[in-house]
Amino acid sequence: MTKCPECDAEIDFDEDEVEEGEILSCPECDVELEVTQTHPVHLIVLSDEDDDEEEDDDGDEESSAKGEEEEEEEGE
Repeated sequence: MTKCPECDAEIDFDEDEVEEGEILSCPECDVELEVTQTHPVHLIVLSDEDDDEEEDDDGDEESSAKGEEEEEEEGE
């Protein structure tokens, strides 16, 4: 039996059937968990940082473009 690192709920699965790199979901808090070790099973919480970075990159470009437009308007 393994506990969710996010909410400490017990996650029931067959340790012989999980593989390293497999993604599981906590039944209590619905967080996605990655298996980083199989014997004993060790889980880490997958963060949305990758998605956030992509959104931030897009947002930065928009902010830069808006800033340039504002500068041009001020110069007129």
